[in-house]
Amino acid sequence: MGRLLSALRSALYIVFLALTVVPWALSVVVVSIFLRGEPVYWMCAGWLRTAILGARFICGVRWRLQGMDHLPKGKRDAVLLAAKHQSTWETFAFPALMPHPLAYVFKRELLYIPFFGWAMARLDMIHIDRAKRTEAWNKVATQGRKFMAQGTWVIMFPEGTRVPRGEQARYQSGAARLAMAAGVPVVPIAVTSARCWPRKSWLLKPGVIDISVGAPIATQGRSADAVTREVEAWIEGEMRRLDPEAYAGGQPQRSATAAQS
Repeated sequence: MGRLLSALRSALYIVFLALTVVPWALSVVVVSIFLRGEPVYWMCAGWLRTAILGARFICGVRWRLQGMDHLPKGKRDAVLLAAKHQSTWETFAFPALMPHPLAYVFKRELLYIPFFGWAMARLDMIHIDRAKRTEAWNKVATQGRKFMAQGTWVIMFPEGTRVPRGEQARYQSGAARLAMAAGVPVVPIAVTSARCWPRKSWLLKPGVIDISVGAPIATQGRSADAVTREVEAWIEGEMRRLDPEAYAGGQPQRSATAAQS
């Protein structure tokens, strides 16, 4: 009975997303003809906040946020956010909850999603072709430095893809390298979204998602590997604190799917 109710609520939520994203995205595209930058960004963030509020009221997915005092207060103070990635929820939530414009690094295929992708294409984001690794990294480095020089916070998922609850993939050094190139610190973020919205699933379960923002990790004068290991140690340690049930068996299982990404 409980699973059936979750399925019905999840189906209603998908309908809610579809009905709201179409007019919102079309409005963004029209407005972006006349305005660019932050006004368009905050329009999109408005729909994303609507999306997570919809998940809260329709599916019972609530959130708890801590560590926001670790983020810079100055408008021009840039950081690189390195976050755990377990589900679609945090991709909706971060722009909705963060007080500063973000630039995602994401695969360009997302731009082909009707309405949603059209609106994303009007934002200052970094979309890459994962099949062309060297070209992709050059684009990340060039645009990432440019955006952070303007004060935008770049956000990356160092594991490279969504990872199932209780598992972890190999932490890649791209986030650390970009932060070093831009001369900014890395802020690690742990998020337990798979507790309520499992990877590659649209069946949402009621509960509380914890988001924990860590203290900035310095990058200057250090190696990318050292910074990456510190980011990994903080995130994975915090994940065990926030979601001990998922790691009750000891060390997390390595995600074969994520490792191949």
